[in-house]
Amino acid sequence: MQLTSKQSIASALALASCSLLSQQASAAEPIPATDDWKVDAAIMYYGEQDRVQAAEAIGNVQKAFGDSSLLDLKIVVDSLTGASASGAVAQSDSQTFTRPSGDGQYTVAAGDTPLDDTFHDTRVQLSANWQEVLNQDWTGNIGVYGSKEFDYLSMGINGGLERSFNKNNTTLSLSGAFTNDVVDPVGGRPVAMSEMVFRGNYANDADYQAAFDQTRLADDDTKQTSDIMFGVTQIINRNWLMQANYGLSSVSGYMTDPYKILSEVDVNGQTQAYRYENRPDSRLKHSVFLLTKGALDSGVVDFSYRYSTDDWEIQSHTLETHYRYYFSPSMYGQLHLRYYQQQAAEFYQPFLMSGDAIPEYASADYRIGDMTAYTIGLKFGQRLSGGHELSYRIEYYQQNPENNGTEIPGQLQNYDLFPAVKAIVAQVSYSF
Repeated sequence: MQLTSKQSIASALALASCSLLSQQASAAEPIPATDDWKVDAAIMYYGEQDRVQAAEAIGNVQKAFGDSSLLDLKIVVDSLTGASASGAVAQSDSQTFTRPSGDGQYTVAAGDTPLDDTFHDTRVQLSANWQEVLNQDWTGNIGVYGSKEFDYLSMGINGGLERSFNKNNTTLSLSGAFTNDVVDPVGGRPVAMSEMVFRGNYANDADYQAAFDQTRLADDDTKQTSDIMFGVTQIINRNWLMQANYGLSSVSGYMTDPYKILSEVDVNGQTQAYRYENRPDSRLKHSVFLLTKGALDSGVVDFSYRYSTDDWEIQSHTLETHYRYYFSPSMYGQLHLRYYQQQAAEFYQPFLMSGDAIPEYASADYRIGDMTAYTIGLKFGQRLSGGHELSYRIEYYQQNPENNGTEIPGQLQNYDLFPAVKAIVAQVSYSF
């Protein structure tokens, strides 16, 4: 799971996406047999060790209209608090940083990884989707999406078509989505690669504020994302099916994380300055997803592989499996395993060297660096009377950032510049 900003952390926490561009399911939702409302609700906790904590509530309702139409409505509310790695490196002395707003400072103890404790926000996400069975061969859907937090607004539309062949054993799908995001960071957008200023270096507040304003750009900025996905699902036999998807994503606009910085160090590893990062304003991404799923005598199992590459030179491989075992007709347990490996972006640098030319693009955000990650999880569910279901999920997730081959100077060799990030995910869900 590649996480590059507060917004992408929040998005990754959401259990369901507004977009039709799922990497795991291109087939349309089956229309319920009755006109009753179907409700799914969940509460989830995500906690990183000594870092980000998040609580999330999800509600999803479906309403069938006859045998051919389905309305799907969803709301997600989450709250994030805690500390996030700023991108600066550890030092033998304590370090003081100016807060993103420019109002105040925070200090990190000697030897500690610098964490920005300003990481907190509340996000509300709403989405609606309409699915229509057009005839025995064609199904279409269309949807809208909106998400709002203090410094970020995202609005989108999506739609898709599916065509069944071969007695409904083969399904071809085409889906697309477009989102427009507005970025309005606390304190304003930093000037690319500009140097952080400190109140203590100026005689009065007015002089400091003038210097801080020189490192900021006026007004907000936008980002547009266009996605398209082609998919095929093939039923192999009465127990097994296979699926293949190809996705293309084009992003343009403001993709820099306004809260991330880089340390500028000398040959001894001593920090001389802090600079605000800068990322390219366009990105083209390709992905291929393969899935096989089968029914066993006592359960269901699936295996999937996903490959992703883009023009930032980030490449990733994801292997994932779920195995669900039915202890009885009304109770099951499920094992979840996931492995992720990523190659760093071409402009990723864990730090800058003092005296070198300042690059146009650079980021020390470990989430776009070399890394491996894995997830192991368990889920238990029980079907209750009246078609209700209660389930519990607990997972352990660990990211292991790695050096991308950068030579580590001086005192920096004494510190773990690529610490592991460990997290627990817990969820309770109820369907009725």
